[in-house]
Amino acid sequence: MSVTESAQSSRLSDQAISLFPIIYSDSFLEHNTGNYHPENSGRLTAIVEGLKSSPIASQIQWRSPTSVKKLQELNRDILQEVRRFHTQDYIDRLKALSDNGGGYIDGDTIASRQTYEVALLAVSAWLDGVDLVVESGRPAFVLARPPGHHALAHSGMGFCIFGNAAIAAMSACDRLNLDRVAILDWDVHHGNGTQDAVWDRPDIAYVSTHQAPFYPMTGRKDETGSHGNILNIPMRSGSAMPEYLPVFEQQIMPFLRNFDPDLLIISAGFDANADDPLASILLKPEDFGVFTKLCLEITPKILFGLEGGYDFSSLSRSVISVIEQCL
Repeated sequence: MSVTESAQSSRLSDQAISLFPIIYSDSFLEHNTGNYHPENSGRLTAIVEGLKSSPIASQIQWRSPTSVKKLQELNRDILQEVRRFHTQDYIDRLKALSDNGGGYIDGDTIASRQTYEVALLAVSAWLDGVDLVVESGRPAFVLARPPGHHALAHSGMGFCIFGNAAIAAMSACDRLNLDRVAILDWDVHHGNGTQDAVWDRPDIAYVSTHQAPFYPMTGRKDETGSHGNILNIPMRSGSAMPEYLPVFEQQIMPFLRNFDPDLLIISAGFDANADDPLASILLKPEDFGVFTKLCLEITPKILFGLEGGYDFSSLSRSVISVIEQCL
């Protein structure tokens, strides 16, 4: 290799390192909940289109998640990862439901023929994100569906199929031997499934801001986990940045600093936006950028993963706001 070629290769390498990685696949659109269900494929389409037409488009690196088939070739069992949280009985029932064409898991959680495979790919994407952030020491975003923070060990719930964030955190500790992993959930709904998964784990902290009283009617302040590893901050309907910012600065940031995580996973739901049709919190897309900036003061090792958010415009703008702070 010539000196000129070497210099060019170095510049290309530096450029690749400076790009912000997003893990995404069109396969995530195949989890078919129907056009009128709030958690539908249009959410991802809106985000992808928004990012590709945004001023930061050239600073994004689009990465495909590792397929389940590729994991098998690498002698990695995705079901072993899923079983860190979920029961084999639930996994089997979900597969059977999908194989039979789909149906309702609960009143608002739908599986289609493709859901089982897509949900496994979503877990793989979150695990890829963990590996990428731990290796690079820099943030990444998993743009996947179905979401996960309501999913219980024995059942899907609240639009969620597998507990992506919980599984990712458990895998980071158990597979990668990280000492401490924190999960920050700023979705407007409390992540009851994630909380259940990490309740007895001193190596995983869970922090949640959520509208209350509201679905799923969990997340009281006195729910603190077996090891004081859980911080729940219920927010009143109508809360906006004047209420949220002191919560972040005076409660969340000190809690996370004290925990000192090796990795921070953010359950990045954007249904706390004022425009969202399913809730009554009044944040703006740029507010999530402020939250992101604060989190980066804790650690640059942050994995963002999509949870809720059902107004396409505010959802897309919120994701852009988050990523802008990471560039």
